[in-house]
Amino acid sequence: MERGPTNKSLAELIDKLKKEKRPFWKRIAFFLSKPRRRRVEVNVSKISRYGKEGITVVVPGKVLGDGSLRFPVVVAAFKFSKRALKEIENAGGKAIGLKEFYEKNRKAKHFNDFMILV
Repeated sequence: MERGPTNKSLAELIDKLKKEKRPFWKRIAFFLSKPRRRRVEVNVSKISRYGKEGITVVVPGKVLGDGSLRFPVVVAAFKFSKRALKEIENAGGKAIGLKEFYEKNRKAKHFNDFMILV
């Protein structure tokens, strides 16, 4: 019996990412494939500490709302808490789903404007 995520949209996204040739997408698939209890959870304060204005921060997991943002930033993640969404929007940033981010940037040749935060 094969194990993996029971969330069908997550399983489909992981399959799509694993089929990509670029290491950037394979790395995101690796983090999303972990069991739920070991999946990435990042607070807004960590995004504020390590992120930079003008760079899209990619979180292969959930963004939590502890802390505050000091600048507007685009955050792509699989899930967001309500407070995290509020903090990102209050800072003038934008929160987008990981699937939407993938479909928009899947043909990107350079990943200099993106940052994976784990």
